[in-house]
Amino acid sequence: MIVPNVVSIAIPIRVVVLSILAILSASVCANPDEPVNVLFIAIDDLRVQYGPYDIDETITPNIDRLAAEGIAFSRAYSNVPVCGASRASMLTGIRPTATRFVTFESATEQAPGATTLPQHFKEHGYHSISLGKIFNNPRDKAESWSEPEWRPNKAASEPGPGDNRKIMGRHNYITQEALAAARTSRTAHLAFEKADADDDAYYNGQIAERAISDLKRLKKMNKPFFLAVGLLKPHLPFNAPARYWDMYDAQDIQLTDTPQMPEGAPPQAQHNWNELRNYGHHDRMPKKGTTDPMPDDLARELIHGYYAATSYSDALVGRILSQLEELQLADNTIVVLWGDHGWSLGEHTQWAKHSSFNVANQIPLIIRSPFIADDVRGELAAGLVESVDIYPTLTELAGLPTPEHIQGKSFKPQLDDPNVNGKSAVFPRWRNADSIRTDRYYFTEWRNPSGEVVANMLFDHSNDPEETVNLAGDIDYAPVVEELHEHLASHIQSLESQ
Repeated sequence: MIVPNVVSIAIPIRVVVLSILAILSASVCANPDEPVNVLFIAIDDLRVQYGPYDIDETITPNIDRLAAEGIAFSRAYSNVPVCGASRASMLTGIRPTATRFVTFESATEQAPGATTLPQHFKEHGYHSISLGKIFNNPRDKAESWSEPEWRPNKAASEPGPGDNRKIMGRHNYITQEALAAARTSRTAHLAFEKADADDDAYYNGQIAERAISDLKRLKKMNKPFFLAVGLLKPHLPFNAPARYWDMYDAQDIQLTDTPQMPEGAPPQAQHNWNELRNYGHHDRMPKKGTTDPMPDDLARELIHGYYAATSYSDALVGRILSQLEELQLADNTIVVLWGDHGWSLGEHTQWAKHSSFNVANQIPLIIRSPFIADDVRGELAAGLVESVDIYPTLTELAGLPTPEHIQGKSFKPQLDDPNVNGKSAVFPRWRNADSIRTDRYYFTEWRNPSGEVVANMLFDHSNDPEETVNLAGDIDYAPVVEELHEHLASHIQSLESQ
């Protein structure tokens, strides 16, 4: 693996490096007479693959450093594996149901009367700002922000014919090859792009630059702030400057160890990953409506692109955090790094999100807070948490009241002591599939429109963390299936009554 000197962290000694960083982390303490700021960094489509629980050897020195200075949660879960619904659920603290927060188009209007997380802080004297992708729909809950939501709009000023501007606006291609392919047809769009360009040539870098600029402005306001920064990559297409591609040797890119569907998995567990099939990539992509597998050579290029896009966002996280420190704001700012859901890179034949497998629902979550004791910084919190828990955690940390509508639970106890237990269960769901994740098991049931269970799937993570065998039909696990079915049914019924 080739790593430029500027971000070089040798993978074999990463744990040692992180331990040293944790030990050397300066003691910080928020001034009790001043409100604490919040810097909320959302990274689109980021799977768990960094720092102390890196599963893919992705190079993320800045996220690793954040984990060493705070608490990283090794078993955090999205409540729904699609961007719009996940964000609406997290930002309202309200769970998805069969009729609420279901698709990428979901908006907070599906929870009428709910005060959003940034709106709550705004109503308690904070200056709230949204940069990039926070809500999926830029028109959603405009009253959450103290000033109009900002997103990069390079397409509006891009010279050339209208089709160029449209392509730039949607996919943010900048190379002539990618622009030419996209003009050919919709199915010719490239799934990734490697460009000899600066970081701010893409929207992703422009969002970070705006965050740096706004931090300087917020410093002068003498008012607490809630700054939400939504970085776009590694969302498709995997576009990143060449320097991030060059951090990886293409020959070292490995395919997944679990390329097949789990033994005994029901057909409902599959999906067609059309999000990726929309990118024809010079007709190399398996076409919609087929069951053709991803060619190995294209799979390696896609994984390489995903890694490059991840390292790109990691570098931007580093720039934002460096500015926070230079402005002497770090000691009084809670930093949250959150991924809206996971992403499959060929596991179980799947690509993208949109599934009930662990890899699509487990998420990155790191909290660095002035209130975390020095002797626990850098530790992993292994207790179960979920996205709806972020809202009440931040209100508790900031000393604000928690709205009555919140359905999550604060995980502040795990920030005080990462070894304490988390929740007994968390509840991801996708379309007509409801799941329950406990300390040991991941169980999913699919229901028809009448609410009858038509399929189920059980994995024992104590001996099958990669989910290779569905145990739902195993007689030895019948009591487990019955117990989890009852727990899940009770959970669904409680939501229907709210």
